[in-house]
Amino acid sequence: MSSQLEYIDRLLDHLWLQERLSHNTLAAYRRDLLKIAARLQTHQHTFFSADSVALAAAIYIADEKPRSQARALSACKRLYGWLEETEQRTDNPCHDLQASKAERLLPPIITEHHIDALLAAPDVATPHGLRDKALLELMYATGLRVSEAVNLRLDEINLNSGLVNIIGKGDKQRIVPLGEEAIFWLEKYLQQARPALLKGQKCDAVFVSQKKVKISRQLAWIAVKKYAEQAGMGSHVSPHSLRHAFATHLVNHGADLRVVQLLLGHADISTTQIYTHVANERLKNVVNQYHPRS
Repeated sequence: MSSQLEYIDRLLDHLWLQERLSHNTLAAYRRDLLKIAARLQTHQHTFFSADSVALAAAIYIADEKPRSQARALSACKRLYGWLEETEQRTDNPCHDLQASKAERLLPPIITEHHIDALLAAPDVATPHGLRDKALLELMYATGLRVSEAVNLRLDEINLNSGLVNIIGKGDKQRIVPLGEEAIFWLEKYLQQARPALLKGQKCDAVFVSQKKVKISRQLAWIAVKKYAEQAGMGSHVSPHSLRHAFATHLVNHGADLRVVQLLLGHADISTTQIYTHVANERLKNVVNQYHPRS
């Protein structure tokens, strides 16, 4: 197993240097490759000795979801492509393997009424509440991923022009406009709550904690879930739910899908097209509810 670990580390170093993949993406590749390596080892195989049959047996586990299988196959394709490119292996057992078709699940739809209740939940009379209010308003106004929100720096927002400069997946840059509500609460947070939390300490992150450093992804998750429960939305709501709501509500109000793709930072329009299905479901519900022949 030690030799396989070494090659996994070398692959990840290569991907980081050549493609500047995010730490989260690299960590996901590592988890999947370690999982497949362990499965191969139980049948006396390694990444170097495995043929397509042995590799398929390690990837296509009966009780594992198609999405997990697809991620594992993607990681293996990265590894074998690199081994082939660097002439460490002359054949590629991934060539004939296809990803299982995953069911395209629609995200739970959060209504605009629920969003209003969620955004009203923080106690803006306290520094933490005002920070959380600004965070929620920003995420709903821009559709940021939670990692993008917590990593946002002061020099990446311009409240005068109403724009935020995002460094997203793969270090790709995009410019997203802020709405008036988000600008108002960000200004208030930056003027009042942020100095109270930092207490004179320096930090370039927009959203900070009482430890005088940027907030963590976990803290953002906890905050969203706490306010969602206060708003009577249940425990299924996450920071990603705000991203879904942002896109869904834009499409529902007539936004062009290509514009939504740019705002979300999706590399492929097919990823964004799920929101067309969401909007179509809403339209069907409206017809079923109000059409006299339904």
